[in-house]
Amino acid sequence: MKARLALIAGALLAITGSLPAYAADTTPPTRPTGLIPCPPPSAPGQQYGYASICWQPATDDAGPIAKYELYVLEATGFRLATTTTGTIAGTTGVRGRGYTLYVMAVDLSGNRSAPSDFITVTASTGMQPSPTPTPSPIPTPSPSPIVDETPPSQPANVRDNCVFDFPGAGFCWNASTDDVGVTAYDVYRESPLYGWVKAGTTTQTFFIETGLVTGQYYNYTVVARDAAGNVSRPSAVTPVLARPGFPTPTPTPPTTCEVTYNTSGWGAGMSSWMTLKNTGTTPVAAWTLRFTFPDAGQEVTQGYSATWSQAGPAVTAANLPWNAEIRPGAVVHLGFTGAHAGANPKPSAFTLNGSECAVG
Repeated sequence: MKARLALIAGALLAITGSLPAYAADTTPPTRPTGLIPCPPPSAPGQQYGYASICWQPATDDAGPIAKYELYVLEATGFRLATTTTGTIAGTTGVRGRGYTLYVMAVDLSGNRSAPSDFITVTASTGMQPSPTPTPSPIPTPSPSPIVDETPPSQPANVRDNCVFDFPGAGFCWNASTDDVGVTAYDVYRESPLYGWVKAGTTTQTFFIETGLVTGQYYNYTVVARDAAGNVSRPSAVTPVLARPGFPTPTPTPPTTCEVTYNTSGWGAGMSSWMTLKNTGTTPVAAWTLRFTFPDAGQEVTQGYSATWSQAGPAVTAANLPWNAEIRPGAVVHLGFTGAHAGANPKPSAFTLNGSECAVG
């Protein structure tokens, strides 16, 4: 009996060990296409309208589409209006008002497709015959509050390559118009997983989003909004390149020293005398002054009030023990005699302990 059980267990192990391993499905369905208005069936007496559309089925490499998600644009952003397993869906709304919609397909593994193109349809009560008009007395209109139901115009000319100062995706567009006034622009970025997500809101006609991958393109659309919450049609979808932006300039520290340089020459010789002033607010405990001769023939032969050295055209003067400290506002006098090869121009730049000095 034990031998038989061992044989059965071995056979099962051999079978299960030879089963192929299947990789998880990570490929999204194709993007839904062919969106068209599909008016709902007749609904006489209905108070609300209904904005509905049809589209062509999406496809998936691993099997059938599990569902479609229908999103509608509102003042607060795109909202998931409904899900369906078919290729027709809609959302309730105010009769006669336009609603912008898009669709995403979802497969059995939960992978979402890229969002479809936008479509704007008018909410209606469905397909029904128009009644024959009959004359009736003209009623006296009673005053009623004016309600703003006019959306702003669609933002136009969305364009890349117009904002350079900051790192990220920056772009501009032409201002929308409205019968009362545009109060803000909502900017949406296409997400591979979540469709159109709000990247931000601005009152300007440009936008910059940071925190993106430099060198990658991102798709954006812009929606204008008025004070009553009416929203425009989304602008044309525009790819925008995320750029590094201009480098941040390093501020030049203020100078805390000033040097004057005077020289006279004769034949092949010269004599130079200088002043070094502390223009800062703290004492200098020890100092090293550096400058470069403009001409290769200039040379220090003997100096005073400092320890002088030269390497090529670069000259260094270091303090002596008795003048190591320079108090704020104090001046050190120093100089040297030297030689030149026919030209004796003045140096144009000096540094004290590595910081640039003003030249008096």
